[in-house]
Amino acid sequence: MKVMIIVTHLLGTGHLSRALTLGRAFRDDGQDVMVVTGGMPAPQLDSTGMTLFGLPPLRSEGTNFTRLLTESGEEADAAYYAAREATLVQAVKSFQPHILITELYPFGRRSLSAEFDAALNAASALPERPVILASIRDILAPPSKPAKAERADEIVSRYYDGILVHSTESVTPLSVSWPVSDRLAKRLHYTGFVAPALPQPHPDAAGQNEILVSTGGGSVGQPIFRAAIEAARKMPDRRWRLLVGGTDARARIAELSRPAAGASVVLEPVRPDFRQMLPLAAASVSMCGYNTAMDILQSGTAAVFVPFDDGKEVEQGLRGQSLSDLPAIEVLESRTLSGATLAQAVERVVADGPRVQQDFGFDGAIQSVHIAKRLLEQRT
Repeated sequence: MKVMIIVTHLLGTGHLSRALTLGRAFRDDGQDVMVVTGGMPAPQLDSTGMTLFGLPPLRSEGTNFTRLLTESGEEADAAYYAAREATLVQAVKSFQPHILITELYPFGRRSLSAEFDAALNAASALPERPVILASIRDILAPPSKPAKAERADEIVSRYYDGILVHSTESVTPLSVSWPVSDRLAKRLHYTGFVAPALPQPHPDAAGQNEILVSTGGGSVGQPIFRAAIEAARKMPDRRWRLLVGGTDARARIAELSRPAAGASVVLEPVRPDFRQMLPLAAASVSMCGYNTAMDILQSGTAAVFVPFDDGKEVEQGLRGQSLSDLPAIEVLESRTLSGATLAQAVERVVADGPRVQQDFGFDGAIQSVHIAKRLLEQRT
């Protein structure tokens, strides 16, 4: 069986990371997996055993998801979008998947609707039409206008056999962040949370007793890193390790090096072994994206979340609220973030933590495989 997952990450790498976790579950089930990625390269992410096919890449200009940039930083023009669309359609026609999964679309990535719709049309016209599914996280960016939700409903009704909602309905129903119509409700399949298996602690004990500060794989979070450096000066007995993401990580590290001079701070680019470091850490400081939240829940590490809220983003804030009642977890709003408030929050969660590691409820990728195969079997 051939499975194609189409994903474009524009700011960080969370969408691609989750799509690859889903792809690995299909791979481990013995399926032939192609992940089509339309964002910037992220070589630190594991795509072993899958075909990773890149479209001409795009990234957002900060949180402006309507003005998209090429790898060289120029605004993408009509010819660039047309090249992406043609490449994507050809990939669908050549690979001829039995299962086609679009990550986030049609509930997001509306600026790329032309290429997604072209891919869906191409898939629908294949000699053997694939089962078409959408893959969405627990909390979506709520639609700013009713027309956006209505448009998503129309696309789902026209093309999709099901929507894989990567949460547990009793914990985070989709209706928390998105209006669920009757026709949409009929296509929802709650998978449970999607996360890789909890890794063994780092063999070299990297990260042990440290404060790990991370903001994902994108070029965001500089205010968190600056506050962390100030907080480190207030907690000289703790070593703080700042893991800086983005294609400009080296430049961002250089910018942070001067204020970090003399503090107990290690500055380095994001690491592929981060999840192995996390269970050994005294605490984590991060934003509150889906993948990060899963890592914290699995590892039991004490955590301070600073939800990303640039550009009126509310998704991470909603997720942070849902986690804030758990022990050894605190949420700091970006408007209250400073070295002093961060140091105080870290001290509190370290005193409260760690929590018991959780190894259940995170099999959403495996459940997604079962759901997709069942829908395919029902068709034949």
